[in-house]
Amino acid sequence: MKVAHALLLGLTLTAAIAAQAQYQWVDKDGRRVFSDRPPPADIPAKNVLTQPRGARAPQAAPVAGPTASASEPASAAAAAAAPRPPAAGVDKALEEKKKQNEAAEAARKKADEERAAASRAENCKRAMSAKATLESGMRMARVNDKGEREVLDDAQRAAELKRVNAIIASDCK
Repeated sequence: MKVAHALLLGLTLTAAIAAQAQYQWVDKDGRRVFSDRPPPADIPAKNVLTQPRGARAPQAAPVAGPTASASEPASAAAAAAAPRPPAAGVDKALEEKKKQNEAAEAARKKADEERAAASRAENCKRAMSAKATLESGMRMARVNDKGEREVLDDAQRAAELKRVNAIIASDCK
């Protein structure tokens, strides 16, 4: 009788340990999930982090369909039992997100181009004004590194006109 009680106690403890078996997986939102039950079938095996010994990775639900008769080839029955590709809803969501990212990227590029065009237009306007001033023949002065005012001579005026013409050539297209 004592042996039977000891055996029964051992089986009860083994069942209690098996009942506390823990599964751990990463769900579709990237969160870790802990449970004493296996993960849903839509969780891929690579996302299952831990599982009890002897437990199998989650399997896809069997595909309901006509049963294979003796006259059908075995490959047809195997093809009917093969798991189907993921639902189209997942792909649609991924495609929608991809389209949104592409649209946002295109909008950002367009805004960058508009800013660059506005900057070129402003540079062109300033360069045209500077060119008109340089060609007018008026005396021009600028402030040097020491903070002193110096009048431009003909060579400095020609160099400044050359620089302004280069800006006009690049920005006023």
